[in-house]
Amino acid sequence: MLTSYLARTSQLLQNPAAQNPLYATADLTSYINQARGQLAGETECCRFLGTLSTTLNTRNYNFSAINLGSSNGLAGVINARQMLYAVGSGYQWIRPRPWSWYWLFKLNNPVPVPGAPTVWSQFSQGGSGQGAITGSGAGTLISGSFYLDPPPDLIYSLLIDCSCYPAALVADTDVEAIPYLFTDAVPYFASYLALMSAQTSARLEYAQKMFDLYEMFVDRAS
Repeated sequence: MLTSYLARTSQLLQNPAAQNPLYATADLTSYINQARGQLAGETECCRFLGTLSTTLNTRNYNFSAINLGSSNGLAGVINARQMLYAVGSGYQWIRPRPWSWYWLFKLNNPVPVPGAPTVWSQFSQGGSGQGAITGSGAGTLISGSFYLDPPPDLIYSLLIDCSCYPAALVADTDVEAIPYLFTDAVPYFASYLALMSAQTSARLEYAQKMFDLYEMFVDRAS
């Protein structure tokens, strides 16, 4: 998929196959991966049912603790949308609440009684995983987090509807987590980022046209 992205982005930029191309392949790859990350965050098109095992008497959990499996092209979680916990052969819904409500009506309790989770609330924003979507760096990203109430009295298996961001594409054989038709929008956002790095007013003006086309393709995919 990376080769296809590079070819289409080069066409949009009119990047000639010359000794001194207008944009280096490494730069275009970085723009493509940044575009993919922004697209995933904007549209929440990369969905996955992640799992997490609770800890006794522990309310708060980081997104990095959510298991996303492997070989699916996902790098981490950027939003937890819904939660269930396993009961027998089925699941039980856990009600989401805004953080201010949770703070006042649940966390504001000097003697919490452990039990099965009935309420959850997201606290901090941010993704989970290692490095960045551009493929640079290896440090741990600041992770989003959520709280449960009451504190679990057992080890519960949570099923979490997650919005995720994709792993950076390094080779053409890497798995693309962005679904079709959203993939059609990626080269336009990448071209926008490339053109924004230019020093000429004509290319900066062209950049806005690329961004408008990106939004059109996102709307059509949605």
